[in-house]
Amino acid sequence: MRRFVTALSGLACATIALAGPAAAYEIDPLTRQPLSDVLTVRVRAQPVPTANAALPAADPLQQSPAAAVPQATAIGRETVPYSGPHAPGTIVVSTAERRLYLVLPGGEAMRYGVGVGRPGFTWGGTQTVTMKREWPDWRPPAEMLRRRPDLPRYMKGGIENPLGSRAMYLGNTIYRIHGSNEPETIGTAVSSGCIRMTNEDVADLYTRVKVGTRVIVQR
Repeated sequence: MRRFVTALSGLACATIALAGPAAAYEIDPLTRQPLSDVLTVRVRAQPVPTANAALPAADPLQQSPAAAVPQATAIGRETVPYSGPHAPGTIVVSTAERRLYLVLPGGEAMRYGVGVGRPGFTWGGTQTVTMKREWPDWRPPAEMLRRRPDLPRYMKGGIENPLGSRAMYLGNTIYRIHGSNEPETIGTAVSSGCIRMTNEDVADLYTRVKVGTRVIVQR
């Protein structure tokens, strides 16, 4: 029996197909998530679009709200008051809150639920969006390959890829703000440093930001 799993490195996330039974892993007492490089995920049987291609007509991101696949998370995006010091257009990620704020004009911000790095993989600082990609491909970094030499060197973008429907690359790092095929992990600390969003939310954010956008990650 084949099953899909998500491989998490110290710096990036990805999905691969592996055979064999599920293994047992230590559970984080706070997040109730596995403290391992592998997480079980659900996979929707849909055609895999080519990387950087337009969203297929059958994709839930293109459908009407009534027909769209609902987000498997209670964290909905919403406009909230904002009185912080950052200029409109700035992205502020609060690791502690597990929320991402896009500062808007007029003293407001768009707030999204996100998944953040698990213990030992959190980080903070200021970066900029240096690249944006639709249905991004995934190439595991050297750090991951050292830990998981069994992983493929390349995975084509698509609905089964945990980078999701959109990715915004941060500086010269391999951290990204990206979609996820594990919407149930939004609001938790289970990633390896990347900022996860639902595919619906990351598509919304993607349309609002440009290359050069300032990103502030707060611990």
